[in-house]
Amino acid sequence: MKKEDLLKDVVKHIDISKIDAASIIDAMREMSFTSRDTARAADILNMMIREEGAANILTLAGSTSAGGCMQVYVDMVKYGMIDAIVATGASIVDMDFFEALGFKHYKGSPYVDDNELRALYIDRIYDTYIDEGELQTCDKTVKEIADSLEPRPYSSREFIKEMGKYLVKHSKKKESLIQVAYENNVPIFCPAFSDSSAGFGLVLHQVGSPDKHVTIDSVRDFRELTEVKMEAGGSGLFMIGGGVPKNFAQDTVVCAELLGKEVPMHKYAIQITVADVRDGACSSSTLKEASSWGKVDTTYEQMVYAEATTVVPLIVGYAYQKGYWKTRGKREYSKLFD
Repeated sequence: MKKEDLLKDVVKHIDISKIDAASIIDAMREMSFTSRDTARAADILNMMIREEGAANILTLAGSTSAGGCMQVYVDMVKYGMIDAIVATGASIVDMDFFEALGFKHYKGSPYVDDNELRALYIDRIYDTYIDEGELQTCDKTVKEIADSLEPRPYSSREFIKEMGKYLVKHSKKKESLIQVAYENNVPIFCPAFSDSSAGFGLVLHQVGSPDKHVTIDSVRDFRELTEVKMEAGGSGLFMIGGGVPKNFAQDTVVCAELLGKEVPMHKYAIQITVADVRDGACSSSTLKEASSWGKVDTTYEQMVYAEATTVVPLIVGYAYQKGYWKTRGKREYSKLFD
């Protein structure tokens, strides 16, 4: 097949304002198994949104942004449901920044010859395709941004803010997560920032400027996110997948304690995952297990064992329709670091 035959059907991101999530969630509440868990997660998200003064943190791992949920996360920022984001570099750069530059993700098939895709310079995420040539343009754009900055250490939050500034002037798609977060003073942290297209761009930057260059300070990321937790006090977590973003956000409670600041455990916690608990991992522990570490309270926590693209639009769509976000003030935690 030709490349243009494979890269023609664009992944369309779901619009939570156009689905009747409330009727489905209300029906699921009277069901069992994952349906009831999903409804309880929707209820907890609404509690988080209604909680006075609390900081709500969204964590992203996996490929749901490429798979059609990108606009859901943008809307959570735009409508003031969340106040900070912790994500993998791929979610923020390879998927969101990539589309902000005007590129697309395409519907594909998992039943394909991957050697053939490689020959065509097409990358595959299960049943989704990306043009590798366009992804390398993303790499080079990160290099361009790094080249324009003062050579010194930056937290990923600080560098992503510069990416937001860049997009204000140059984006082809105006409602990217990076740009909307920048415009609403919602900080984005990527503790493993180099594990993404940004990493390739920063390598290009450092090779081109071997003596003086930009570096990413992940320890500063940890300190800054802990400062958000200390400023807020109360907090809730809405976690897609697990891994580094989940641990990073949860660990702020322990870090604050080490800094001599008593803060409450995360009062609310939702995790949507397909990871298993039997190997002692579950993409970095169940939420009840996290309580033993002093990270998460167990009163309002919910594990939802589901593939995230199937339930995230329903949970967030329910919050959108309930409308508690309309009276919730935006926290604008990026201003803590100005």
